[in-house]
Amino acid sequence: MQRKRVEARRAGAGPDTLILLEHPPAITLGRSFDPAHLLETRAALAARGIQVYEAARGGSATYHGPGQLVGYLVIDLAARGAVDVHRFLRGIESDLVAAIHELGVAAHTVPGRTGVFAAAAGRPRKLASIGVGLRGWVSYHGFALNVSVDPLDFAPIVPCGLADIEISSLVRELGGSPPEGLMERARAAVSTAFAAHWDAP
Repeated sequence: MQRKRVEARRAGAGPDTLILLEHPPAITLGRSFDPAHLLETRAALAARGIQVYEAARGGSATYHGPGQLVGYLVIDLAARGAVDVHRFLRGIESDLVAAIHELGVAAHTVPGRTGVFAAAAGRPRKLASIGVGLRGWVSYHGFALNVSVDPLDFAPIVPCGLADIEISSLVRELGGSPPEGLMERARAAVSTAFAAHWDAP
């Protein structure tokens, strides 16, 4: 679906689009993947029902699974006069921070690191990872927001190649069991924040 949307956007036959979904358990390896970041063999992961895929996005290894909101952002940056990858990444971060705040969790960015973190002292706790690709200045891939996913699901990897961080989730930061309808609320908050910024359906 994402590839079709990208090709349609490049041909001028489709709009800018945000695709939101949850994946079955999987690990994706970005263009900066270092084999040292995968801590289990692919055979061992497959035996546990976790597939491994190469992905044409930035970054190293990350985990996707139920309880995580994944967003694929297909935007023609050239049509917007915004051919600046760093500015694009900072825009995604600011949208996620706004959405996370709307859900009652304090979040912030960390200079020199892509993604969104819980606003707390001590070891950085990552709430959202970002990894994008570009084809003729049309973006694809995007972000993964940890809503209720178990941080232990990230144990087979060094997340994003960052050994000094913890993985967190909205549920963990809210301090209890998942509030009813949290994933639906997260979808709505993310949709609202991105639509306001990018006007993407």
